[in-house]
Amino acid sequence: MPTAAQLESLYRMSYQLTYMMLQPMHLVCVDQRTHNLYILAGYSEDLEFEIIPNGEVF
Repeated sequence: MPTAAQLESLYRMSYQLTYMMLQPMHLVCVDQRTHNLYILAGYSEDLEFEIIPNGEVF
């Protein structure tokens, strides 16, 4: 289950990717080992983001 900080960052990233950059999001998943959120986006799936439990985006 994502933390509140991760959900806030996910919302910001989703908004920026889809409405500002007009990029599709292909996958959002949670790594059960590290509890990090992963986002795979872009037309050629070349944009990758990782959101750690405190909400920071890498």
